[in-house]
Amino acid sequence: MLQRKFDQVVKRHYPNAMDAKDTSIHYLGKMQNEHGINISKVLMATSVCSDDINVPSTTFFNVLFGPFIMGGLGGLPFAGETGMTAFAHHIPDAGSAFIFYGPHIGITLEGDLGKMYRPRQEETGNSCGALMLALSRFQDGEYKPVINENDYQQMKLEESLLPSREQIINSDNQQKAITDATYEVIDKKIHDYLRTCKNEFNVEKVAILGGVIINTDYGLDDYFDARNFDVIDIKSL
Repeated sequence: MLQRKFDQVVKRHYPNAMDAKDTSIHYLGKMQNEHGINISKVLMATSVCSDDINVPSTTFFNVLFGPFIMGGLGGLPFAGETGMTAFAHHIPDAGSAFIFYGPHIGITLEGDLGKMYRPRQEETGNSCGALMLALSRFQDGEYKPVINENDYQQMKLEESLLPSREQIINSDNQQKAITDATYEVIDKKIHDYLRTCKNEFNVEKVAILGGVIINTDYGLDDYFDARNFDVIDIKSL
């Protein structure tokens, strides 16, 4: 019953979102049946936020090898070109690669975006905490992130979103807007790193699935709003 209620709430904000388990089944099927990928020989990489709430988000983790973790705060692929190269070198012989990426956002049963009830906590907390922190800072029009080694990832995350600040702040839903802007940053970086590191891959096909993870209540299935699914001929990039 509660899952059905969440389904209605999620669909108001993300009408194309699918239950995370159904997402996994759907795209694993497409990889295998439409693109001839042997699922038993796929190494998965993720570029999702390091937030612990994202670990059980999909059953990809239960089926594929890995994950090789590229993502840090906000889901940005902080592992960079070195990380993409290492991932390329770890793919099984005669296997394939799959990259699952994107930011996440919480939602409550009341429809509040950017919030969720975390395990064993009675009050709501931010999700994604890093993005909601960036949003609170962006509301000060004079704020500019200063890169420092003690908070490197958060500062780089904010720096990457700075060009979208006005669009985010002027949006009707700032929490959704900053999440969408983060997806665009991650998507571009993943494609850039694939292009730069393409000669490191000893496979023909790399599957990628990008979108927004939508966190619901603890114990209930999350959702995924897919934005991009592609099976890339890596050498043609």
